[in-house]
Amino acid sequence: MSNWRMGWRLARRELRGGIRGLRIVLACLALGVAAIAAVGTLRAGVEAGLAADGAKLLGGDVVASNSRPFPPEARAWIEARGGRVADLVRMRAMAVAPSGERTLVELKAADAAYPLYGELILDPAGPMEEGAANRPPVAMDPVVAQRLNLAPGAEIRIGEGRFTYRGALVEEPDKVSGAAVFGPRALIPLSALEATGLVQPGSLITYELRAALPAGTDTTAFIATLRNQPFADGGWRLREASQGQPGVSRFLDQAASFLVLAGLTALLVGGIGVATGVRSWLEQRGRTIATLRCLGAPAGAIFATYLIQVLALALLGILIGLVAGYALTWAAASALAGALPVPPRLGFYPLPLALAAAYGLLTALAFALWPLGRARDIPGAALFRDNVQPQPGARPRMGLLAVNAAVVAVLVALVVATAERPLFALSFCGAALGTLALFRLAAAGLQAVARRIPAQRRPSVRLGLANLHRPGAPTALMLVSLGIGLTTLAAITLIQGNLREQITESLPDNAPSFYFIDIQSDQAEQFDRIAQGVRGVSEVKRVPSLRARIVSVNGVPADQVQATEETRWALRGDRGLTYAATPPEGTRIIQGQWWEPDYRGEPLVSIDDRLARGWNAGPGSTITVNVLGRDIPLRVTSTRDIEWRGLGLNFAMIASPGLLEAAPHTHIATVRGDPAQDATLLRAVTDAFPNVTGIRVRDVLDTLGDLLRRLGGALSSTAALTLISGLLVLAGAVMAGQRRRIRDAVVLKTLGATRAQIRRAWLVEFGLLGLVAGLVAAAAGTAASWGVTRYVMRTDWIFLPGTLALTIILCVVLTLAMGYAGTALALRAKAAPLLRNE
Repeated sequence: MSNWRMGWRLARRELRGGIRGLRIVLACLALGVAAIAAVGTLRAGVEAGLAADGAKLLGGDVVASNSRPFPPEARAWIEARGGRVADLVRMRAMAVAPSGERTLVELKAADAAYPLYGELILDPAGPMEEGAANRPPVAMDPVVAQRLNLAPGAEIRIGEGRFTYRGALVEEPDKVSGAAVFGPRALIPLSALEATGLVQPGSLITYELRAALPAGTDTTAFIATLRNQPFADGGWRLREASQGQPGVSRFLDQAASFLVLAGLTALLVGGIGVATGVRSWLEQRGRTIATLRCLGAPAGAIFATYLIQVLALALLGILIGLVAGYALTWAAASALAGALPVPPRLGFYPLPLALAAAYGLLTALAFALWPLGRARDIPGAALFRDNVQPQPGARPRMGLLAVNAAVVAVLVALVVATAERPLFALSFCGAALGTLALFRLAAAGLQAVARRIPAQRRPSVRLGLANLHRPGAPTALMLVSLGIGLTTLAAITLIQGNLREQITESLPDNAPSFYFIDIQSDQAEQFDRIAQGVRGVSEVKRVPSLRARIVSVNGVPADQVQATEETRWALRGDRGLTYAATPPEGTRIIQGQWWEPDYRGEPLVSIDDRLARGWNAGPGSTITVNVLGRDIPLRVTSTRDIEWRGLGLNFAMIASPGLLEAAPHTHIATVRGDPAQDATLLRAVTDAFPNVTGIRVRDVLDTLGDLLRRLGGALSSTAALTLISGLLVLAGAVMAGQRRRIRDAVVLKTLGATRAQIRRAWLVEFGLLGLVAGLVAAAAGTAASWGVTRYVMRTDWIFLPGTLALTIILCVVLTLAMGYAGTALALRAKAAPLLRNE
């Protein structure tokens, strides 16, 4: 305790002199902690919004959805228990303006009880009411009015029905429960749905029964009882308000996890800055430490003195980061107001702030203990010459190394334990440590090569190479500090480039022009003739389509299947199902074999090989699906590798002909043709078949491209955060060696070297550092992007040399700029004062 008491007294006295040498520590910790605190607080605010408004967002306390209408007994059963009920129907349809212009919409038909929670707000304000000529009203997303040039009172055709445009949908309380992906929204009365002619056997329709329950009702028990009623068939999907938005919650968790990992990367780079700052700070106090040691000060007291100071400054940096992160949350919420699923309930959330503080403190300790321990155990006399002749093998004692390793282990455990995907977080930690080791090895290699290069005739080149391997050279520190940030930037840029290549560049060349859905069986042949008769159409393909919900896999209920994360989505909701006598064109069988073309036995199925592996199902397994309320067991005979990128007609599940042929179903078709004839094709088909919906692939790709651009902006922001951290650390590394650089410049000028020679020497040094850091960052970023693209996003990876070239050039330019700034400051130093003091 005497060492700590003495250390506390000495630390207080030294801190009175200011924190000039540790400003880089403050900045690095504050930046990383601020990023993690902002992401955590924003996530907590959105989750609080989802929890508080769960019933409003879902549309009820309990929602049942099905591909068939609900029996009257279901409504009566709920109302008998005090519930209020609303019926909704969702589907896709074509809205046609008086001019003939048409667009795809996500149609929602609601009864008079809608909405059970919240308020429907229209512009002009007022209730939904009948329009001119007693036509039913329709309210639409404002984008439809702009696209079709509509004004209130205009006539709109949806299917075979005629509607009066009531106005714009300003607010729907349940909008997040069914996001419009393929088109903007349109709302009509449920009573007007039949007149549209869109409800046909096998049409892609979702029926919803929403219930507002009496206060205090146990919704979990209510759902369990409802599920066991005779009228609740296996096709029902039941949700409650507390978990009403699983898709939004999953997206939020994954996005927040990614952003936290990006913040941790910035904090990791900041940790290097902590090590840099502490090392530089200790070098400035080297004479003081050596003097104290020579005067008999215990090593423990020296260690305690400077550990207390580092912890005090670290806590101050963490506090600044928490305050800044909390402020950033409000700014981010305002900037992302249109992109967030619900308005966040911003407030004080101690858990994410405490987590950010814990990350910051552990990072500071992990990177500060080594230089502190090294200074503790170097003898006093050695400290006087440590700057020019570092002690060989000068490492902290084993006990301190064990503590340092324990701190790192706790930090890794915290990252993994709090991540949405622990395995991915563990891989991130391993990759981070591996990248640090890679840059350290690259630095050692660069120094070894520079040491072995024959003496150059040009003094500036010879001096620049010598600067890389001289005693105390910051080569490793600079490579690591700049390289980590650029590795992150390269990886994120390559991932973003691959997504853009996949969606906006590779796909359109092979994609069809249109998908047409809800083609009735008695319309199929006429549809083919009409589509093929449009000028410019080169191909029409059509397949039968049914909607099925997976009930069980090998007897295990779908919600209990131990599926992998990337395949669990297929066990939720309805899936497309078709039947075929022969394999689709381009089919590649992975396991098993296809049935004979004339097969008419028990129902068989071929499924996507990725899903089969994710569900631990293969040839011989049984998958039970619910089609139109009937459970049908399908025996798996083969698994297929499906190429989804071409956007052709393919299904995750293809059944054998026979039983399913007799079930009511529709057809889906793809049409390829001249893009200039898209409007003509869409008009010809939808005029002949008002119930058929056309989805223009180019519009979907444009929407995905817009989403990708917004995602790319977020990814680039996180990469920029890491790069800023790297630049701070690089600036700290340059400043840490500035005293040495000034001394070298004075000595060289005194010996007759010109400013130009000195400047060229240091530009050789920094240019080589930037080039090597850029090359290693490009290689590490390429490997990281390949792993994420192939094993996380499950898509093909494309090499983008232009992106890597830009990374290398950026690295060289940044390093040269920093080096030039440091050199210019060093060359300004006057020789006389320094020589007198030395």
